[in-house]
Amino acid sequence: MSENATAESSSEESHFAWYLRGVRRCFSIPGLVLVSAFIGFAGLAREAGLTLPQTVFMTGVVWALPAQVVLVGAVLAGNSLIAAAFAVALSSVRLAPMVVALTPEMRTPGTRKWVLYVLSHFVAITSWVLAMESFRHVPRHLRTAYYTGIGSTLILVNMGVVATVFLLAESLPVQVTAALFFLTPIYFLTSLWGSARERAGHVAMILGLASGPVFHIVLPGFDLLAAGGVAGGAAYIWHRSRVKREMGK
Repeated sequence: MSENATAESSSEESHFAWYLRGVRRCFSIPGLVLVSAFIGFAGLAREAGLTLPQTVFMTGVVWALPAQVVLVGAVLAGNSLIAAAFAVALSSVRLAPMVVALTPEMRTPGTRKWVLYVLSHFVAITSWVLAMESFRHVPRHLRTAYYTGIGSTLILVNMGVVATVFLLAESLPVQVTAALFFLTPIYFLTSLWGSARERAGHVAMILGLASGPVFHIVLPGFDLLAAGGVAGGAAYIWHRSRVKREMGK
């Protein structure tokens, strides 16, 4: 066997090995919490009148759980297809900064753009947190393989979970289904707090939690947007002033 063939074989093995490491990374507490949340979503979709194929298809194509909940709500409200698609798109805009932060961590001079486009579909809170926490231990040229393992496993496993729970939903108490569903925002909050790289992230979260109820009363319907904008802007100003003070010392 030539040296080139040996090198190609070794490269393929390395990519597959890191893909499997990405698969194993999913079997963790964050992955378990996400599965629990999708158990609740399956019950919600069934009660909303969706069919099994529709619910499983939605899980694979829409993927982000909040966007799926928005879509189910739009269906229940009788909104048009365009209105439902627009609502889902607005819900998914929050993932754009995650894609912007994640993509440079995987890009190399030889990375094909279509690979990054495909992997961007896997971006959601859980996959993003798992990847960003682990990338420092993964060689840069193997991060696409590693993240493929994370993203594909999360989607496929939860598609299976949704299908199974959808068929068994009648045997689950409504209270249990609702409790499992509300594990998601709790997990989102704790994981985002732990993955924040700057103190400004913690400041923004605290200000957002404090201002959210206020804007819910003052600006109902725009409360999340207002709270996020004000809290994020205030945290950014605080961060910039802190950096300037440290540079001035």
